[in-house]
Amino acid sequence: MHTPPNATPSPAPRAWAGPGILFAVLAMASLSFSDATSKWVLLSVSPVMVLWFRYAVQALGTALVLAPVRGRAMWRTHSLRWQLLRGLLMVSCSLLAFYCLQRMPVAEFTATVMLTPLVLTALARFVMKEQVSPLRWLMVVGGLIGALLVIRPGGQVDSSVGWMALTVVLTYAVFQAVTSHMTRTEDPAVMQLYTGWVGWAVSTLLVLNAWVTPQSLTEWALLLMVGLAATLGQYLLIVAFSKAPASVVSPFLYTGVAFSTVMGWWLFDHIPDALAFMGMGLVVLCGVVAGRIKGSAQA
Repeated sequence: MHTPPNATPSPAPRAWAGPGILFAVLAMASLSFSDATSKWVLLSVSPVMVLWFRYAVQALGTALVLAPVRGRAMWRTHSLRWQLLRGLLMVSCSLLAFYCLQRMPVAEFTATVMLTPLVLTALARFVMKEQVSPLRWLMVVGGLIGALLVIRPGGQVDSSVGWMALTVVLTYAVFQAVTSHMTRTEDPAVMQLYTGWVGWAVSTLLVLNAWVTPQSLTEWALLLMVGLAATLGQYLLIVAFSKAPASVVSPFLYTGVAFSTVMGWWLFDHIPDALAFMGMGLVVLCGVVAGRIKGSAQA
């Protein structure tokens, strides 16, 4: 899952824009690698197993980093209910995403998930009552048309799985809206900690009746790489948005589509067809333009 966090960091000096962009591109490479590795290991392991390893790595890794610095204070939060809701939304997204990756090419899945910022525009208008310009609405419609070209009936993607991917987008958009609300009072590191542990707790309950011990060192290694790459990618995103303004960094997150396309070709010998490429390009174009419009309005 790799779309920009909805937190609005303090604007960084222009001199730091380069490092911010670099960290954003590295984050997308890491997250795309996590998705591609997930699809590979899902050929022999159930989605629930991958989910458990993904959140085990994040939960333990975040706790090991924060504990020496903060001690028990790392659990301090202003709203436990919001932390639990955010964690439940994220683990739901992840589980649905793994089911999609089982039956959907990596590049097409990534392009569809990149609709999230555009769906957030609709949520901003109808839920948060923000003003949305006609041009931003046009970008939302264009992005949806692009997604429909990717998951169209008769294409390379099973349309039933494509609609599941759109469910991932909607759920993840709500997750980002909750994140935006929480960043007014919550520490991002604490939010990551709770998300990891809520995800691990839920996935542990799910895996109790579905645990199958990996049969080879390769499977163990792949499962660990999924968790490490996803956790690293999320961390690099936080660093990227701390080094440069969101309006500068956000367009470079769409490099994830290119990384996923290359990895899908390399690992699975899959190349999207012409209409799918058109749809992916339309999603990226509309997302970048919408991000630039929002950035200009906030400047």
